[in-house]
Amino acid sequence: MAVDYEALKEEALSCGFSHVGDLNADTIVLRPEVRAACAENKCHSYGKNWVCPPGCGTLEECGEQIHSYKRGLILQTTGEMEDSFDVEAMMELAERQGKNMSEFASRIRKRYPGALVLGDGQCRNCKTCTYPDAPCRFPEKRSSAMEAYGMVVSEVCAKNDIPYYYGPGTLTYVGCILIE
Repeated sequence: MAVDYEALKEEALSCGFSHVGDLNADTIVLRPEVRAACAENKCHSYGKNWVCPPGCGTLEECGEQIHSYKRGLILQTTGEMEDSFDVEAMMELAERQGKNMSEFASRIRKRYPGALVLGDGQCRNCKTCTYPDAPCRFPEKRSSAMEAYGMVVSEVCAKNDIPYYYGPGTLTYVGCILIE
């Protein structure tokens, strides 16, 4: 079945995303230095769940998974901030992106069960993750961050002709879905 990407873009926008663009999986480069930054554990999630390293797989395993696809979509939620210290706006925007991703991913996974969903940040499905003692409770809802897979998000956007920066006083959260 052919995927109608134009219809999917409209559907993504109806889920609340600000911007949606085409994603060519061949443009994705996974960088060891991004994965190494995860190991610094500044977000306090490294080694604590199935969607962050090392639970999400090695860089090689992530690469094999990514490059088993050819196409997908880049999904962005952009918002305005009063200044670069507007933590409240950052948190509200992150929550909005998470809801947008969850809604769209749910719709896509019904039609394309093999779709790979990569968001921003850690998993929000469970209060306490089963990692590493038991399998993920919701593997069908699992979504790693693009960075957890070793991507430089701004580079992925640039290589796919979708802006990453929308001007002063704005912030953009980015996710992607690989479908075919």
